[in-house]
Order: sequence, then structure tokens, then C-alpha cells
Amino acid sequence: MVDQKTNRPLVLVALVLSMFMAAIEGTIVATAMPNIVADLGGFSLYSWVFSSFLLMQAVTTMVYGKLADLFGRKPVFIIGVIIFLIGSVLCGIAPTMGLLIVFRLIQGLGAGAIQPIVTTIVGDMYTVEERAKVQGYLASVWGISSVIGPLLGGIIVQFIDWAWIFWMNIPIGIIGLIGVILYFHEKVDKEQKSIDYLGSSLFFIAISALIVVFVQAGTNWAWLSIESISLLLLFFIGIGIFLWQEKRAPSPMMPLYLWSNKLIVIANLATLLSGMIILGLSSFLPTYVQAVMGESAIVAGFTLSTLSIGWPISATLAGHLVLRIGFQWTAFAGGFALFVGTLLFFMLDADKGPIYAGISSCVVGIGMGLSSTTFIVAIQNTVTWHERGVATSLNMFMRIIGSAVGAAFLGGLLNMQLQSYYQQKGEDIEIASTDVLLDEGMRETIPAETLASMQDGLTFALHTVYTGLFIIGSLTFVLLWFFPKVQLKKEPEK
Repeated sequence: MVDQKTNRPLVLVALVLSMFMAAIEGTIVATAMPNIVADLGGFSLYSWVFSSFLLMQAVTTMVYGKLADLFGRKPVFIIGVIIFLIGSVLCGIAPTMGLLIVFRLIQGLGAGAIQPIVTTIVGDMYTVEERAKVQGYLASVWGISSVIGPLLGGIIVQFIDWAWIFWMNIPIGIIGLIGVILYFHEKVDKEQKSIDYLGSSLFFIAISALIVVFVQAGTNWAWLSIESISLLLLFFIGIGIFLWQEKRAPSPMMPLYLWSNKLIVIANLATLLSGMIILGLSSFLPTYVQAVMGESAIVAGFTLSTLSIGWPISATLAGHLVLRIGFQWTAFAGGFALFVGTLLFFMLDADKGPIYAGISSCVVGIGMGLSSTTFIVAIQNTVTWHERGVATSLNMFMRIIGSAVGAAFLGGLLNMQLQSYYQQKGEDIEIASTDVLLDEGMRETIPAETLASMQDGLTFALHTVYTGLFIIGSLTFVLLWFFPKVQLKKEPEK
């Protein structure tokens, strides 16, 4: 329970900064990746820099939610931020791609605490009427950070050094810590609650196995290899035992009864798919603009930054639309915008230029803003106060896991198609040699014929990725046809 001594405005500022810091790490690396790969090598591990962070964040999110119920929001938040900052320092000094991935895991371990606890504290501090407006702010933070990340990453890489995309978190995190430590006061319920460690472990193992298959199969492993099949079996067995455990656990990590609510099911599945779309764009659009169009890192960042025009405006607008036209039609409008945006990316080619890519990003941002805000407000509206925390965390979890699986799957698809293209053309080019294509200086030293072949291969592979995004966008749109019609209700305060 929140103590009356809490200074809500100052705590909200600290929470917004902390959420921005954690959210931006999912995307700021995107524009810097060409330079990181040029320094550290390891293009085949490209996707793991994104997936390792998001995977660890995903599998710890709901565990931290349980810990916050047991020990209070404040200590869990502080521990999460400290772990995140340690990971940030280590990422900046990573000497190899392998160690960078390990340090990104540490970052993700901290980030898993930050975002769900921020959402929980906001739910604790504000009334029902105030909460809808504040959720719009948080949705805008997520949207802005998702897009400012690549642009800021491009500027840092161009004028400073890629290590600072990690080190910039230090002052932001310290300000967030000070704000919560000094101005947030709570009364902790000492009642003991069990934590579903077994369920969390099973889920971690299952999802980790699935993502390894997505990244490795088709490139380092064949899809029907012993490694791929074994890990897929591990995934299915792990998920099966996990579901059994959740039915019997006194305090399950993921309460299965929430999945009997049609609105929650559709909102969470659509959130999963939209998370795949955002990471697909953030991970691979800068590579397309730099390597295929031959533009600079800043221009590549611009093509993604236009998302920040559509996302926060439409996120704020969604709060008003749900009162006028309802959850159903607002969610449908968001799904339609995602469909149109991914269609535009499906039709993207090098001749259309970065402005076309930027407009397409803006349309996707409009879809994300309309849908994400509608989902979270609708979910919190349809459950009781005692279910609100876990229902909100579950929706957040679905976006994170969608981002992790999307980055891994689309990254694996990219590697597979690139390798397939070189084999079909009879080119003696290794995927790892794509590293030099992402370095402006090295690109000029490549013979014109080889350069053209490499760019054609990358164009072919990335078009397959955008085809996948269009299919995901279409599925999201179709899914939201079935979003139920519900009324905004006034709920009794605690």
C-alpha cells in the first residue's frame, strides 16, 4: 500500500525515466550493430544481441512481480535498476561478441524488474480515473523510446563511440533510483506468499530452447538436425510440464484462469504479434537502409524515428477514443494501421528511398499507439483490482516474449535466406563476410561485382523478413476482428 508521504509527481518522473532507460535498450542497439559487428565481428550472432536481452527480461518479468508482492515494490525496483546498470557498464567494455551477449543477459535480468514494477507502482499510486491518463504516458514512453533509440544510437555511433549507447544509462538510472528511494513510501504486507520457482524455471528452459532453434536452424544447423529436433522436443515437453505445474501451484507464475477471458486472450495474442513487428523493424530496417540503400547511420535512425511521431500521438488519442467509440473499434483501428504499415514495408525496395521507409514506420507507430494503450486499459477494466497486477504483467510479458521470439525468428530467417541466395548463385561468399558490407570504409574496398552480389543477397534476404512482417501484421488485423465489445466500468477503489 502506498504511504501518504509519497510525492506522486516526483516518483512518476523517476518511474518514467527508469522505464525509458529499460525500454530504449531493446532498440538503441539496432543502429549501432553495424559498427559493433565491424569492431567485434560475429555477424552470425547478430540476432543474439537482441534476443539475449529480451529473453532474460521476458522470463524474469512475472517472477519479479511475485517478489514485489512479497517484499514490496521499492526493494525489487532498486535491485533491478542496480543489476541493469552493472550490465550496462559491462556491455560498454565487451571485447568480443560472445561476451557482449553475456553482458546483455545481465542487462535483461535487471530490465525484467524495472518495467513490471513501474507499472505496478503507477497502479498503486493512482485512482481509476487517473490511471487511464497515466497509462497513456507510459505507452508514449514505450513508443518514444522504441524509436528514439535507433536515432540516438545513430548519433552516438557517428560522433562518439558505440560503448556510450550502454553507458548513457548510468546517469538516467541513478536519477530514477534517487527519485524512488527518497520520494516513494509504501507499507508492505508481511503475509508470506509462495513463488513459483519451478514454473519459472520450466518456462525459461522451454522458451530458451525455442529461441536457440530459431537462431541456429537453417544456418549452423539443419532444420531436421538432431540439435533442432531435440530442442523443439525440449520446448514442447517443457511447456507441457509448465502448464501442469501452473494448474497445481498455489501461486502460479502465470495464472491460467486469465486465459478463459476472451478479451485477455485476443489482446495478449495481438500484443505478442505486435511485439514481433516492432523488433523486426528495429532490428533490420537500419541494416537495410545502410547496407542496401548505402545511407549513413543517422539516416537509418531517421527511418525508424518517425515511429515516434505516430506512436505517442495515437497512444494519447486512444485514451479518448475508447470513451467515444469503445475498446473494440479503437483496437480494430490499430490493427488496420499495423496491416497498412507492414504492407508498405512488404513493397519496400532500395529505389523507394529512406523517406518511404520513414512514412511506413510512422504508420506502424500509429497502429502500435492505438492498440497498445487500448489493450492495457481494456485489460485493467475487465479484471478486479486483485487481478490487475498479474493481468497487466502478463500483457507486458507477451510483448516482451513476442519481441524476443520475433527478433530470433526473423534473424534466423535472414541468415537462412542469405545463405540460400549465395548457394543458388554459386557465390563463394560467407555470411560472416556481410560484416564488411555494414562498414562504410570497408565497403569501398570491395570489388564492384562482389559488392553488387552481396547487396543483392542482403536485399533478397531482408525482403523475406519484410514478407514475414506483413504476414504477422495481417494476422494481427484479422485477430482484432474478434476483439469483444466491452463497456468501460467504474470499479470500486481499494
